[in-house]
Amino acid sequence: MTKIALVAGAGGIIGKALLEEIARTPGWQGLALSRREGDIVADLNNAEATRTALAGARNVTHVFYAAYGPGGGLAEEDKRNSAMMRNLLDGLKAVGAPVERVVLYQGAKVYGVHLGPVTTPFYEDENPRPIGPNFYFTQERELQRRRAAGGPDWSILRPDVVVGDAAGNAMNIATVIGAYAALSAADGAAFRFPGSRLTYDDCLAQVTDAHALARASLWAATAKQAAGQAFNYVHPPFRWRRMWEKVAEHFRLGVGEPIPFSLATHMPALEPVWKAMASDLVEPDLTRTVGWGFGDFIFGTEADVISDMTKIRLAGFSEDVDPVNAMIRAIERQQAGRLIPFIEHR
Repeated sequence: MTKIALVAGAGGIIGKALLEEIARTPGWQGLALSRREGDIVADLNNAEATRTALAGARNVTHVFYAAYGPGGGLAEEDKRNSAMMRNLLDGLKAVGAPVERVVLYQGAKVYGVHLGPVTTPFYEDENPRPIGPNFYFTQERELQRRRAAGGPDWSILRPDVVVGDAAGNAMNIATVIGAYAALSAADGAAFRFPGSRLTYDDCLAQVTDAHALARASLWAATAKQAAGQAFNYVHPPFRWRRMWEKVAEHFRLGVGEPIPFSLATHMPALEPVWKAMASDLVEPDLTRTVGWGFGDFIFGTEADVISDMTKIRLAGFSEDVDPVNAMIRAIERQQAGRLIPFIEHR
């Protein structure tokens, strides 16, 4: 029997990769749900409109919830994202969809990294909950409540710094690096890490490849041992110096010493340089393409960020990806898809 997957947040970095993996996996059929375009167009903030839009989702058996609504602060973010997921699940229930399992995505914020340095590694079932509003916990409790009331099963995946090739995603570090590299080359500048030497030389970082995450998602949606469980899913940790130098080597860029500065503050001034390269891009507007503020957050993290992978491996999913290759592939896919410019050397 064909599994019908509804991907909420289909235009995002996770959702796009999911739909591509579903399309090439026998026994699966994907439905894209997005606010602007897709098989189902719905604003999840609007419960009534969502219920109406889901009339075409009566056969959905699996939900992959990768939607996100930015809010004005943690409390507002919690309220908004919790309501969005609730509206979707209520809508599916209203149309009688036979949903078997919901796969939800959480990030390292579940361990409190947004509040400051946290002891590593992060363990799914051991790290204490951080203080304050956090929509990850509210959504997780909602899934638990529905399951206890006879609703669908659930599984949670916890990637970190997902790299992929979705357009206009504010939290895609591959876009930040690829655009920064292209602008550096076009401006005749060295490819210099825009963070501290501590972050560059000493701190361990991690990423998750969007396509590997999609394959982990299909496992989490069907494996018996994944039901009712949360799993970290990241690739081996690295230091930014090695990542930076490998990316520079691949794209033939000269590397300078780190120079801490705010990308969000200074990069918009290079809009004229960008426009000269961006005439054939899907989105030529620099500020709509690159989330410089996300780059500032990642490159300003002066602490190790390491998630333990033991639990998911013991449960049966063990695919690993080289983080350097993941980053380079993501940048090249974005270049090929006309999301960011090719790097041209002066």
